[in-house]
Amino acid sequence: MYRIVPICLLLLSAPLHADSFIRDDMITDPKPSLFDICYNGTCEDLAQVSLKEAQWQKIRDIFLTPSPDAGEEREKIKLAIALMENMVGKLTGTYVDKAMTFEYMGLEGQLDCIDESINTTIYLTMMLNDGLLKWHSIEDRETRGFFIFGWPHTTAVIRDRQSKEKFVVDSWFGDNGEQPHIVPLDMWNDGWNPPGIGNSRQKAGRSQQKGP
Repeated sequence: MYRIVPICLLLLSAPLHADSFIRDDMITDPKPSLFDICYNGTCEDLAQVSLKEAQWQKIRDIFLTPSPDAGEEREKIKLAIALMENMVGKLTGTYVDKAMTFEYMGLEGQLDCIDESINTTIYLTMMLNDGLLKWHSIEDRETRGFFIFGWPHTTAVIRDRQSKEKFVVDSWFGDNGEQPHIVPLDMWNDGWNPPGIGNSRQKAGRSQQKGP
């Protein structure tokens, strides 16, 4: 069944990542053994997920060798988020999620930028709580656009503990299981899009479907 839902609505933020728990029925202390993910646009639906120890160990393995600097840790974060999306996608049916949103909005299992930013923040929170992130802290999500200056778009955000610079961890521009883009927040706020994407308002998702 097709569902008409708003795309990337602006949501109020609160300190300490409370902005990621936009529904009263969300698990606010996510652990690999039990956490929620959002899907179907603006967190219209929730799915409870429980990873096995062996699955979470695959995430730990990515960070097994200590990162010598924040840049290398960001590369590992890309791998870890992509792996989380693959594992969660198989458990929830969100493996069908396509890059961006517009052509596939309303299809079961599709994620918009609100879903993506919340889920990514939850994944990062579990990694941080497990001691996997040494060089970064997690910030509240950020939104650019506000209609007047472009289409609203929301992303997860991390901060380099040493330089204090903020970086976006943007999963919305890729299909489920693809590595997110991590770029400086200032660059992203200036309208950055991945090479070849251009104006996101006029780009649809990719046509090739992925199975579990």
